[in-house]
Amino acid sequence: MKVSEKERIELSRNQILKGNHVLESSNAKQKRKKYKNKKNYLAIVGNFAFYSVFIGFIVVLFLLYGPYNKFRDWYITTAMTTMNHQYLATWFYSSETINDVLDKNKMIEINSITDPTLVTTTAATGNTAYANEYEKAILERDPSHPDYKIIDIKGDGYSGYLAAIYDPTKIHTLVTSKLNVSGQYIVKMAEDNKATLAINGGFFVDLKEDRTGGSPLGITIANGKIITSKSYTGEGGLIGFDDNGKLILGKMSVEDAQKMNIQEAVTCGPFLIINGESSKVLGNGGWGTAPRTAIAQRKDGIVLMLVIDGRKVGRAGASMEDLIEIMQNYGAYNAAALDGGTSSVMVENYKIINDPIDSDGVHKTRPVATGFGLILDDDN
Repeated sequence: MKVSEKERIELSRNQILKGNHVLESSNAKQKRKKYKNKKNYLAIVGNFAFYSVFIGFIVVLFLLYGPYNKFRDWYITTAMTTMNHQYLATWFYSSETINDVLDKNKMIEINSITDPTLVTTTAATGNTAYANEYEKAILERDPSHPDYKIIDIKGDGYSGYLAAIYDPTKIHTLVTSKLNVSGQYIVKMAEDNKATLAINGGFFVDLKEDRTGGSPLGITIANGKIITSKSYTGEGGLIGFDDNGKLILGKMSVEDAQKMNIQEAVTCGPFLIINGESSKVLGNGGWGTAPRTAIAQRKDGIVLMLVIDGRKVGRAGASMEDLIEIMQNYGAYNAAALDGGTSSVMVENYKIINDPIDSDGVHKTRPVATGFGLILDDDN
C-alpha cells in the first residue's frame, strides 16, 4: 500500500505527539514519585523529631522526678551554688525539696583553727627517692622556673592544673584596684602587682547587674593591712598566711587574725583539711560539680594552688570530695576551697593557662574582687 507524502508527515506527527505524551506521562509519574518520596521523607523526619522531643521530655521528667535521687541532688546542689542561675533549681522544685536536698548534701567542716607549729617552711630539696608519684611531682623542681612548678591534673570528669610554690612568703593577696566599685580580671591584677603566678581568691558580691564583683565578703588582708572586715557566717572563713608564710584557716575575727600575725588573707570556703584532718562530705557535699579553685599547704611548707576546669561534655568539673582527694594525694596538711565556677582561673606570666567557661558556655572568666599571687620580687 502506497502512503502519500501527506499521510507520512501526518503519521510522523502523530508518533511525535504520542512520544511526547508518553514522555510527559513518564515525567509526571517521576514528579509524583519524587513528591511522594519527599512527603514520606518529611513525614519520617517529622515523626523522628516529635518522638525525639517526646522521649527527651520523658527522660528529663524521669531524671528530675524519678525514683533515683542522684541526678536530682546533683542538679539542685550545682544550681544553688551558682551566683546567677539558682532559678534552674527553683523552676522545678519547691523550697522544701531544695532545702531537704541541701541538708542531706553538705560539708561538715573541721571545727578547728590551723596550728602553725605543725608546719615548717623549709621545703625539702635534692631528694632522689620519693615516696610516690605525687611526691615526685611536687619535689622534683622545674629547672625553667625553680620557684614554682605547674602539674597537669586529670581525674574522673575533670582536668586542671596544680601549682607547687616553694617559698610561701612570696604569696600575696591581690585586690581589685576599684574596691567596692567593680572587680578586675586576674590577668590585670597579676600585671599590676607583677605576680608571676596568680589564681582567683575569695567570695564577693556583685554590686551591679553587670556582674562586676567588686566587694569582697568577710575579712580581706593585704600586706598586713585590713582591707575589709565584714561579718561572714557561711562555710569556710578566713584563708590567709601569717608572717612566716604559714597557711592559716579558721573562723575568726579581725582581732583573732591580728593576734596570729596574718599578713595576707581572703574569706572563702568550705575548709577541706585542717591540721591533717579532712572535712566530712555528706552526699555530694552540697556544692555540686563545677569548676573549682583551692589552696593548700603541705607540712613542709610548700603551697599548692589548684584550678579545675569544667562545664564541658564529659568533664563537668570537680566536687568538694574530688578536691579533698587531690589535695591529700599531693600531701596537703591544710586546704580550703576558694571561689569557683566562672571565677576559677590560673594565670602564668600574665596569661590564662586553664580554660574557664562561664555558665552560658562561653570560654571566658569574669572580674573578681581578690586573688592570690606569687610575687617573686616583693621588696616593695
